[in-house]
Amino acid sequence: MTEERIEPKLLRAFGTGVLTALGVPGDDAALVADSLVQADLWGHQSHGLLRLPWYGARLRSGAMRAVPEPAVLSDTGPLVLLDGRDGIGQVLTERARRLAVERARTHGVGVVGVRNSNHFGTAMWFTRRAAHDGVVAVLTTNASPAMAPWGGREKRVGTNPWSIAAPGPDGTVLALDIANTAVARGKIHLAKNRGEPIPDTWALTADGAPTTDPEEGVLGVLLPMAGHKGYAIAFMMDVLSGALTGSAVGTGVHGPYEPDARSGCGHLFLALDPDAFGDRAGYEARVRQLVDEVASVPLAQGFDGVLHPGQVEDRAEAANLAAGGVVLARDSLAGLRRLGDEVGVPFPAGQPA
Repeated sequence: MTEERIEPKLLRAFGTGVLTALGVPGDDAALVADSLVQADLWGHQSHGLLRLPWYGARLRSGAMRAVPEPAVLSDTGPLVLLDGRDGIGQVLTERARRLAVERARTHGVGVVGVRNSNHFGTAMWFTRRAAHDGVVAVLTTNASPAMAPWGGREKRVGTNPWSIAAPGPDGTVLALDIANTAVARGKIHLAKNRGEPIPDTWALTADGAPTTDPEEGVLGVLLPMAGHKGYAIAFMMDVLSGALTGSAVGTGVHGPYEPDARSGCGHLFLALDPDAFGDRAGYEARVRQLVDEVASVPLAQGFDGVLHPGQVEDRAEAANLAAGGVVLARDSLAGLRRLGDEVGVPFPAGQPA
């Protein structure tokens, strides 16, 4: 089968159409669709439209609510706690982002916790937005169990990803978005959809043996990044995202690929206004110094350049846009076409890649 490259605007329209057909308000549907397509443009298809059928199944079962009705549980001024009431993760997290930025501009710092939310896609999508607003942002979340605690052999801790983004030189953004496992679990799902093996450093089988089979990796245990350090960071992200916000923790959290279970996950969004530190110009000069220093370092063998955080995604997006869109995995396409047929929204045609 010839690979197809599909324009982002067509994919956004498809995602929006599917979600509105499932009862999601139009603006919210467009927001969610954009977050997924943007992940595809950045080269992170593990968090792209691949996830739309999972979201659809959860909306149909009622495990995730199409129309969010978040409630404010606490408001101290710089700190707000929201109960997401099982709304869509992207919609709730965007509300948290806007609130955090607003409070940071007033108080110098804005902190918003979200209780009882759902998977929100790519954390960087939100922190980058906050950085474009001129603040430094940190976003944490917890996820369903994927890794064993260091020294154990059963899943107890999620990948629990987190992101930091900051304003960079000349209107750019510096951005980090990582899971605490060797890879995000979605990358193993993506390998399965592509019919590709995985490195034997990503996951163990249910029996605890290294595997290159993504099917076994999905059912088994993900390995932490950097050994015990990845486990410890993931544990503490569960404290910030789950325990602190009053959400579920550990084995109480359920993932987006589970169609019937309430997620129970939580998020914490932190925004810091450089102006409140009294030296915006100095901040900008120091960030530029960092960017220039890493870019000018003598190169190690086998490398043709050094990138700062977020530059990989910027380059991938530029390349995909220049080429006319993104190429989705074979099984991802099949799932999206099937979903489109079910809700009466045709999947768009692409051009040969």
